[in-house]
Amino acid sequence: MISIRRRFVRTTLVAAILAAASLALPSVSVAHDIASDVTIQAFVKPDGQRLYFLVRVPLEAMQDFEFPQFGRGYIDIEAADSMLRDAAIWWISNNVDLYEDGTLLIDEKISAVRISLPSDRSFRSYEEAFANVTGPPLSGRPQLPWQQALLEVLFEYPIENDAARFSIDPKLARLGIRTTTVVRFAAPDKPERVYQFSGDPGLVNLDPSFFQAVYRFVELGFFHILDGLDHLLFLLCLVVPIRNFRKLVPIVTSFTVAHSITLFASAFALAPSSLWFPPLIEMLIAVSIVYMAFENIVGANLDRRWLLAFAFGLVHGFGFSFVLRETLQFAGSHLITSLLAFNLGVEIGQLFILAIAVPALAWGFRHVVAERMGTILLSALVAHSAWHWMSERWGQLRAYSFYWPALDMELFVALMRWAMLLLILAGAVWLLFVLFGRFGAAGVESREPSPAEE
Repeated sequence: MISIRRRFVRTTLVAAILAAASLALPSVSVAHDIASDVTIQAFVKPDGQRLYFLVRVPLEAMQDFEFPQFGRGYIDIEAADSMLRDAAIWWISNNVDLYEDGTLLIDEKISAVRISLPSDRSFRSYEEAFANVTGPPLSGRPQLPWQQALLEVLFEYPIENDAARFSIDPKLARLGIRTTTVVRFAAPDKPERVYQFSGDPGLVNLDPSFFQAVYRFVELGFFHILDGLDHLLFLLCLVVPIRNFRKLVPIVTSFTVAHSITLFASAFALAPSSLWFPPLIEMLIAVSIVYMAFENIVGANLDRRWLLAFAFGLVHGFGFSFVLRETLQFAGSHLITSLLAFNLGVEIGQLFILAIAVPALAWGFRHVVAERMGTILLSALVAHSAWHWMSERWGQLRAYSFYWPALDMELFVALMRWAMLLLILAGAVWLLFVLFGRFGAAGVESREPSPAEE
């Protein structure tokens, strides 16, 4: 009897120790890995007093959820219904903010949840997607691996007016390593607008007003010129030998006119659409910096520097247009306004840089180093960096194959467009020659004679 009691005590003690050890160890939750490429499709449709947000997400993007399965990893749709709703709230609803005229929409509810096959094509239109998600679920127990299943959720938000301005702030990037979101906005009595972005784009105005478009693109242009190191170095090379704001007027004007022309030309499909064109432009931007730096070193001809600024401004304008390719979708119906606003933002950024750089260079050449020596040193440093960029971008450009275009109607149309662009460029150069000729003459007439000339 005593031995039995001792065994019982020992067993109980060992069990208690093991239980305490298991509680002391950190708990490990079993969850699947983060999906590599995730594509999310969504519809936003205001209708009466309701805003419908219909979204489709690959089920494998729903991390930290172990859905009921049967067989060889097939999802048990009927048993997973409540968990699917929890996953929709945790991964979608909590990461998407919708606004009506700037007011955050709350009190949303899930109207329908459905699992669809990867071959389902119902999200081609809102009507098909709505009919699919509100229709009957998949019959039986289909042998659908949970990694291939698509989760469709219909959210409803109460709104005041379906003609209001709506916006969305999706924060869905964490659903995958690379997340692409496609949002279609179907407003009443208006054409459908399609937005596609990678990662988290911030607040997106689905039907932007005039002032919203202007603000967004002025801000984009201003910060693009500040973030673009190659554009900053080019501006620095332009102003190093010139510290007179009056002499900078022709140069800055020429650069502005040139990049405005190519920016608009690219926006209206007047630029080549080949894959090799962006790498070519990036390499030519580096070439422009190297050339301007070398010219500063050997001695710049300032009388015709505005002409160089115009020529290289054409190249930089195409570089600006590459930024707009993905962001012009946020312009709504204000395409021309957004282009002008972006251009205005670039000019404000340029003036901001010049307002800092010109006085700083003048002070440095007066108190730190002689003007000629300082010009050579700064230009040599810029040329060194730009030379490396030029070499790297030339290597990238060589990876592309170039072929002669076929002699067909498409080539003829493209040649006509380029001819029209050349005429616009020729007219702009002529106007600048006339303007700066008078500008220079006025400067000569207004200049007071020196004592030696008297």
